[in-house]
Amino acid sequence: MPLSLAFREYGSGPPLVILHGLFGSQRNWQSMAERLGRHYRVFACDLRNHGDSPWAPSMRFEEMADDLEALIEGKGLAPATVLGHSVGGKTAMLTALRHPDVVDALIVVDIAPVTYEELFLAYIAAMQAADLGPGCRRGDVEAALAAAVPDTATRLFLLQNLEEQPAGGGFAWRVNLEALAANMPALLGFPDTEELAYEGRALFLSGAASGYIGRTHQGAVWDRFPQAEFTVIKDAGHYPHVEQPDAFYDRVTLFLDSAYA
Repeated sequence: MPLSLAFREYGSGPPLVILHGLFGSQRNWQSMAERLGRHYRVFACDLRNHGDSPWAPSMRFEEMADDLEALIEGKGLAPATVLGHSVGGKTAMLTALRHPDVVDALIVVDIAPVTYEELFLAYIAAMQAADLGPGCRRGDVEAALAAAVPDTATRLFLLQNLEEQPAGGGFAWRVNLEALAANMPALLGFPDTEELAYEGRALFLSGAASGYIGRTHQGAVWDRFPQAEFTVIKDAGHYPHVEQPDAFYDRVTLFLDSAYA
């Protein structure tokens, strides 16, 4: 049964649904959602096991696509443009492939329908091992993650999931680490969709310094999304919407506006 995703709504106009990436939440998209909300009715959502959405032991992409379809149908948004980053991008792709009637157009940010190898299990283990009890400070948690997560920007991103508990009760993670660890093989992969294709408009955006969408991935994209366009954002990595927000916004709105010209 689909889960009821938490979301925040912005603006008015044609519907646009945003899905964050692994370890993220709709909060990470607030600034861009507000900006896009000037022209679109934006729903920034929390994926299952993230943010304020319900937790569940399983998070296969098929289930997350059903979560998204249920939200779009339940809010009367169909067909909506769906924008997804990283794991949210894979969820968006599978939704378009399995439920094309609810997706008007697709925007995928720095991910392809392929399998990746990442160090996320080491991140999860460090987060699970960190002492979050009473008396703990945010700086203590950051220090506990440093060995497994040496990149400062990545550590700070993970720490956005740290939520202070009332009455000096320490902290808790807003992300279901146990479920992420158990489902990591599925999250790094992509379901078998060789017999499916989404014939609608699709934009695949990537950062120039990122390797998540390269020439070797374009065939897998075109096989499933024959109308796919590719755009590379200069001076950006895996988070072009954060690193180059103006360029990202301009390219997304150009793509969206062309549908209404």
